[in-house]
Amino acid sequence: MTTNGKINYIELPARDIEATKRFFSSAFGWGFVDYGPEYVSFQDAGLDGGFYKSDLVASTKTGSALVVLYSAELEKTQEVVEECGGEIIKPIFSFPGGRRFHFADPNGNEFAVWSDIS
Repeated sequence: MTTNGKINYIELPARDIEATKRFFSSAFGWGFVDYGPEYVSFQDAGLDGGFYKSDLVASTKTGSALVVLYSAELEKTQEVVEECGGEIIKPIFSFPGGRRFHFADPNGNEFAVWSDIS
């Protein structure tokens, strides 16, 4: 249900829409709906959103928001991300409340995956 004032949708840049779809469907099981050659929405990701065709990159180094996914099996998820073509930017590290790693998708966008399981 859509609620006033709550985050409902997020849009991210993508240099290569097809590579984006392959990566996130293989690594995380996301579904996609195409809206022309320059936009695709994603589903089954916890929060709906989309990728738009752009040469820009979302990175915390440039002040971009960080999208953080959850995993109950952090090491396995890191392996899957690498097998699917993601680049590990920061290997698994501890922080107050859990552990996480950061990766770049095939477009160079930065994401993180965290777990509260040791």
